[in-house]
Amino acid sequence: MPGMPQGKPAGVACVQLDAHLRCRLFGQPERPAVCVRLRPEAAMCGASRSQALAYLTALETATRPASQGPG
Repeated sequence: MPGMPQGKPAGVACVQLDAHLRCRLFGQPERPAVCVRLRPEAAMCGASRSQALAYLTALETATRPASQGPG
C-alpha cells in the first residue's frame, strides 16, 4: 500500500484518503490490486456512513490473517 509499507490495519483509515474521503490513487497505476478489485454493493454502503463503516469493519475482521489476531 503506497504510504503504508506495513499494510493497512483494520480500523485504520487509508493514508491515501483526501479530506473528502476520496482515494487519491483512484485510476492511478499504483492503486493496490485489492482496491481495484473491490466492487461496492448497496449492502456495503448501507444508508449512512456509520452503516458503511460497520460493514467494512466486519469485512476486515472476517478477512484478517490468523497471524494478526484480534484487532
